[in-house]
Amino acid sequence: MNVPALLTMAVLVGWLATLITHAETDDVSLPDFAIAVCAAALAGGLLAPVLGVSATGEFGLTLWGTLFSWACATLLLGTLNLLRFGSLRRNRRARGKPTPFGPLADTSSVGTLADTGHKV
Repeated sequence: MNVPALLTMAVLVGWLATLITHAETDDVSLPDFAIAVCAAALAGGLLAPVLGVSATGEFGLTLWGTLFSWACATLLLGTLNLLRFGSLRRNRRARGKPTPFGPLADTSSVGTLADTGHKV
C-alpha cells in the first residue's frame, strides 16, 4: 500500500469530515480533526482491505477507498458528537440548547419596549 497516498487521503478526508460535522467552519477543534484523521487512516488502511475495498490503486487513490474512508470518519465524528453534545453537528457558540433557526431565533439579547426608554 502506498503509505504517503494513504496519509494524504486520511488528512484530506479527516478535514472534510470535521468541516461537515461542525456547524461553524471557523471553529474546528484539533482533537476532532485528529480523531477524524485517525478514523480515516484506520478505515482506509485496515478496514477497507478486509471488506474488499482498495484504498490505493495503480495510479494512486481510488474513489471507493476515499469515499469509504470519508464515510467512516464522518460516521465516527457524528457518533462522538451525538454522545457528547446530543446532536450530530457541534455548535460551540450556542448557549444552552441550540435553536432550530440558529442565531435568528435567539431573542435573549432583544429588549422589551419598556427597556428602550421610549414612551408609548
